[in-house]
Amino acid sequence: MGEAIVVGITDAAVTRRAVDWAAQRAAETRRPLELLAVVGGAVGTVGEDSIVEAALAQARESAEGEAARVAGHGFEIRTRVDRGNPVSKLLDASADAALLVIGSDYRGPGSKTARGAHGLRIAAGAHCPVVVVPDIDTAGRSGVVVGVDGSPAGEKAVAFAAAEADRLREPLIAVSVWTPLEVPRNMGVYPVEYLENLARLTEESLGISLAGLRSQYPDLEIDPRVERGYPSQIINELAADARLAVVGSHGRGALARFLLGSISQEVLARLATVTAVVR
Repeated sequence: MGEAIVVGITDAAVTRRAVDWAAQRAAETRRPLELLAVVGGAVGTVGEDSIVEAALAQARESAEGEAARVAGHGFEIRTRVDRGNPVSKLLDASADAALLVIGSDYRGPGSKTARGAHGLRIAAGAHCPVVVVPDIDTAGRSGVVVGVDGSPAGEKAVAFAAAEADRLREPLIAVSVWTPLEVPRNMGVYPVEYLENLARLTEESLGISLAGLRSQYPDLEIDPRVERGYPSQIINELAADARLAVVGSHGRGALARFLLGSISQEVLARLATVTAVVR
């Protein structure tokens, strides 16, 4: 993992929010900030060169404008403009980055826009944590929400979230969600013992995942939550009032560069706050 915080910038309005978020973190952590614009869509047809050159010039101007806007806060800032497939270029950049930041046009529950396929592929295939910044004003929110499921990716998410919460001096809201099996139609209701055991086992698993955090971060406020429901829905409900949400990525096998676990994907599809995906 590298040192720089890399931000993928486009001409979308949300780019300003993504750059602002990344610049604040760069200032607080004293990491360099790199603004990366990628011009894609070229197919090599005759007469295309002039269009590509104009697009590159516009991207360069935009990147330099954003750099000038957030400069002067004590961290190194640089710009880079490239051409090619934006997803591939951002994934390549993530190999040498501490953090990759991208924006989302999603504006909350009433928005017609959901996180697109490109963003999901970036979050799934990146070599470093990815932070997705929605086009939502999160000023005045508090807390870092993390989904905890006991998996290796979930444990990395807890470690990332705890470090962020401690650095930001925010409470860590660690949530584990249990979901009962669908009841067969002829069964009627769930046995009470079954529900109680699910809740107890989930609480025990959450305790194991959080063990050691209090000694590692003695000043960190930890708020463990055990909830019944569907994980992505619960996480986004809690994240609606939070400064940051963190989930683990469960990419699988040869398709890891293209797949997130279903829960992470669903969280990103309906962003409630700035959300980090850790793998």
